[in-house]
Amino acid sequence: MKRKVTLIMAMMLLVFTASAKKGPKYVFYFIGDGMGVNQVMATQYYLADLEGKMGYNPLCFTGFPYTGLVITNSANTYVTDSSAAGTALAGGKKTNNNVLGMLPDKETPVQSIAEMAHNKGYRVAIGTTVCVDHATPAVFYAHQPSRDNYHEIGIELSQSGFEFFAGADFHTPFTKDNSDEGNYVQAEKAGYTIVRGYDGYKEKAESSDKILMLEKNPKSDHYLSFAIDRNEDEMTLSQITTAAIDFMMKDPKKGFFMMMEGGRIDNAGHGNDAATVIQETLDFDEAIKIAYDFYLKHKKETLIIVTADHETGAMGLSNGAYRLNSKVLQYQDMSEGEFSAYLEKKGREIGDILTWEEVEQELKDHYGFWDKIRLRDSQTDRLRTTYVETFGMGPGELKEEEYYKVDKMSDEATKIISEVAQISWGTGSHSGGYVPVFAIGVGAEQFTGQMDNTEIPMKIKKLAGY
Repeated sequence: MKRKVTLIMAMMLLVFTASAKKGPKYVFYFIGDGMGVNQVMATQYYLADLEGKMGYNPLCFTGFPYTGLVITNSANTYVTDSSAAGTALAGGKKTNNNVLGMLPDKETPVQSIAEMAHNKGYRVAIGTTVCVDHATPAVFYAHQPSRDNYHEIGIELSQSGFEFFAGADFHTPFTKDNSDEGNYVQAEKAGYTIVRGYDGYKEKAESSDKILMLEKNPKSDHYLSFAIDRNEDEMTLSQITTAAIDFMMKDPKKGFFMMMEGGRIDNAGHGNDAATVIQETLDFDEAIKIAYDFYLKHKKETLIIVTADHETGAMGLSNGAYRLNSKVLQYQDMSEGEFSAYLEKKGREIGDILTWEEVEQELKDHYGFWDKIRLRDSQTDRLRTTYVETFGMGPGELKEEEYYKVDKMSDEATKIISEVAQISWGTGSHSGGYVPVFAIGVGAEQFTGQMDNTEIPMKIKKLAGY
């Protein structure tokens, strides 16, 4: 009798142990390109400031129970780029800046956790708000000595066999000499159904084995529009995430690995455009909410990781005045680049140089200057000086080919609204600062404290059994 009881207890222990070690079946990996600690904090302060209260309003992902700080240096410099950081986040190996999915020798490939998962039978989805062959998405399926080998990266996309890709478009779908059939044909021959926009996905998803979801009418082959500039009919990261989950769950028994990138936080950081950084971070959070809703239905099988590849802009939450005034950023209603394009278009429409009075009105309408935001006399003088540097003394002053070079004007306006918001910037490039990691779900407790970026994919690999 004792022997029988002992045997039963041993079997129960084995079952319990196996159950306890069961890893996540569904893995979400969100990467906010350029999203440092201060980008996240600025967004939370902004939400509270809009309500007129002191403190912060948490985002969905900042409410995750486990958090840590991530070190981002590459193999050859303390300030990484996206390809080196992405290689670390995807494959757990350091490489040099500009190298993608390979070791510094530019010969040895680094296998990504997406490739590992796929080899184990999991379905894989890769989505981004930039082009599908950009550095961060590319490190999960491509191996190139240079991140700039966009066409070759596009070829590897088709060869990966991953079930779902989404982004703005291919960066370089054709070679200069048309030496091959191009990335679109290559994808179709590899079994991908190319769809345009979320509506296109919904029309073709049911009958497709693999999906390549691109923007319907992209303003740029490289990027989806910033959230602050986006029209209602343009594709979003939330739509990409929704489509990816839907497509992955066509075969739910297999489980999935999914990487979603908020790629334009970085672009806004390069432009030191605080309002656009915050709106991109909020947009990123909206996509994470969709994954979180999935988690609530599959708590015992899901892991969500949110992190970043590096910080961009050396964003500071003060410019020396011991206060922030971030609520003024609500009055900027388009990105720096979009405002520049808007002024150029307006000038072309009238066929002449915009007057100072016309530019002044646009600054009131799109930045809130003077009407909603009080400027110092010195700031107004800077805008007037920039007007002269940009447009000359007015109509007819500049040569025809110089009429519409208005980047200086939008750049100065964006600098000034950051000053009024009490936000400072240390660089127009990347910085070597910490980035955060947030986690919830099966094994999330592993993602706490200080860690190197190479540790994150290795933890995921171990937990999921890739």
